[in-house]
Amino acid sequence: MDYDIKDVNLAPGGRHRMEWAATEMPVLKGVGEKFSEERPFDGVRIAGCMHVTTETANLMIALQQGGADVMLCASNPLSTQDDVAATLVSHFEIPVYAIKGEDNETYHRHVQAVLDHKPHIVMDDGADVASSLHKERRELLPGLLGGTEETTTGVIRLRALAAQGKLEYPVIAVNDALTKHMFDNRYGTGQSTMDGIVRATNYLIAGKVLVVAGYGWCSRGIAMRARGLGANVIVTEIDPLKALEAVMDGFRVMPMLEAAKIGDIFVTATGDINVIDYHHMEVMKDGILMCNSGHFDVELNLKELAKKAGEPKRVRPFVEQYTMPSGRRINVLGEGRLINLAAAEGHPASVMDMSFAGQALAAQYLSDNKGRLENQVLTMPNEVDQQIASIKLQAMGIEIDTLTDQQAKYLNSWEEGT
Repeated sequence: MDYDIKDVNLAPGGRHRMEWAATEMPVLKGVGEKFSEERPFDGVRIAGCMHVTTETANLMIALQQGGADVMLCASNPLSTQDDVAATLVSHFEIPVYAIKGEDNETYHRHVQAVLDHKPHIVMDDGADVASSLHKERRELLPGLLGGTEETTTGVIRLRALAAQGKLEYPVIAVNDALTKHMFDNRYGTGQSTMDGIVRATNYLIAGKVLVVAGYGWCSRGIAMRARGLGANVIVTEIDPLKALEAVMDGFRVMPMLEAAKIGDIFVTATGDINVIDYHHMEVMKDGILMCNSGHFDVELNLKELAKKAGEPKRVRPFVEQYTMPSGRRINVLGEGRLINLAAAEGHPASVMDMSFAGQALAAQYLSDNKGRLENQVLTMPNEVDQQIASIKLQAMGIEIDTLTDQQAKYLNSWEEGT
């Protein structure tokens, strides 16, 4: 079996951590058991380009239970948990191409390696596989049943591709499922981002001015958790509706250039480029922390910072300190990559349970509907969302009401009124 990981001997530790995560993933466990009986993926090759974590590993196992021939590469050079990669290779014979800290050349070579398996379904987290398929590996497009996309950044890229009429296979935007963005993005990103910042710096958050760029689902979670830790939170936005929502939620809202002058900690989560640009950095205070929780490392203009400030000094693991021409210091966390995965362990398993159950069921939907779906970015069926939420509530021991026949009839009628 072909693979490229750091050290296969790390497998025992990874196995224990995967089992620990699985205890918090009852929905995915149920899906895997159902797959074992029905075998929906017999003869199907599934390639994942995702964060190689304990939670992702349990998704790969569930797909394998359903008969899939699975292979996996990292969707970010700093997000791989090497012991997990070793476990997948050693215990489950799943080809993995991922090494924590790999350079960009190795990262792209690993993407090509999973595509060399000629997958029928691709699971993307950031649309790098989709981009590679459409630009470099077009010979594989006719064999594809479809793909799934895990994150906001990837959905943005894929919708741009579809708008140009160039998307060559159907993609289900798992990111846009309610059980994904309302819980994973908000609660998962919120908690794990603050976890990453604290692990990287050992800073006290209480009393700090924390600036969150954007107010989408991820940024909402970051702002919420930062406030819970005692931070004075400022939000920056370009969307008037989201800015208004942030104000109504009790946060200060202002342009980034104003926030840059007073912030102590800066976190981006927008999916766009140069959200914090060099002219913002020029007015920042000495010793600020700057990090990113969006998918790619382009949200902070680190190229321009390096040009003006020179090579940084590594002052702690995952903390690089740049000295500006003025003498002020700017501390960049996790090389500007996803701070929650670079310096911490990513989202808690209990929220990834819902997201990855969605991934698994979306893959089954693609397989079951071979040849019947348009080459568009598709929304996950609402009944799948409802199913995931129901199973999650059951696992948590929570019961809810159901409509009576009379209530259901009323909601489906127009005759009755005041």
